[in-house]
Amino acid sequence: MKMSFRLRAAVLSVALLVAMLATWQVATMGSGTAADMDPEYAKLMGLTATQGKSAMPGPLDVGKILWKHLADPFYVKGPNDQGIGIQLAYSIGRVALGFFLAVIVAVPLGFLIGLSPLFRQALDPFIQVMRPVSPLAWMPLALYTIKDSGISSIFVIFICSVWPMLTNTAFAVANVRKEWLNVARTLEVSTLRRIFRVILPAAAPTILTGMRISISIAWLVIVAAEMLVGGTGIGYFVWNEWNNLSIANVINAILFIGVIGMALDQLLGWVTRLVTYPE
Repeated sequence: MKMSFRLRAAVLSVALLVAMLATWQVATMGSGTAADMDPEYAKLMGLTATQGKSAMPGPLDVGKILWKHLADPFYVKGPNDQGIGIQLAYSIGRVALGFFLAVIVAVPLGFLIGLSPLFRQALDPFIQVMRPVSPLAWMPLALYTIKDSGISSIFVIFICSVWPMLTNTAFAVANVRKEWLNVARTLEVSTLRRIFRVILPAAAPTILTGMRISISIAWLVIVAAEMLVGGTGIGYFVWNEWNNLSIANVINAILFIGVIGMALDQLLGWVTRLVTYPE
């Protein structure tokens, strides 16, 4: 009996993962002891780390540190020593708030641009100038005016999340099939009812695609923003562990960043499929 396509893909993925981990382990076997590789691991095992050596830890060493993070993700031992769960919670909270504010602004404005050629023509130069600006370029201005690193990070997330949603919403609304709009006008459907009963359902898949792009960009940007402003968050955690030469913790943080990013993308992808292909 032949294996299904999904099962074969899963088997291949596992095989590739095993091969990658085996290659990684072999490549790092001759690069020193675990204590040499990671001071945090040395502390955990009661060993003495060799100062000044920066050997790459292997997957077994990284796995032991990963288990430590998972066993107690919410510990607090001081302002600069908090569990990975707390760091991720701060980052996710900032992304969620900035993203939500972007939705409130981008979707209605996108509808206005999509429905009105006059507004589309008037606002297009501003959008074309502002959209290519790196979100991190706003950070110094945000810190200067807001004077709060956490709120400044949320503002940067807001800025980077607005543009994909705004452009996708405007495009989707402007390209709703004219036949549907003509039928609604023939039936004398009010403008507000036409927006919610005809335009919004037709444009929803493209709007959600813009949201999916925005959340991915926002999760990328929050790591860099937190590296700049410090304090709390997974970006700050990465930078702090690098300063401590704890490479295994940096690798673990990269893993957590990737998993959370995938989860956010899959969540919005599921919502998009639900709207596009309702049962």
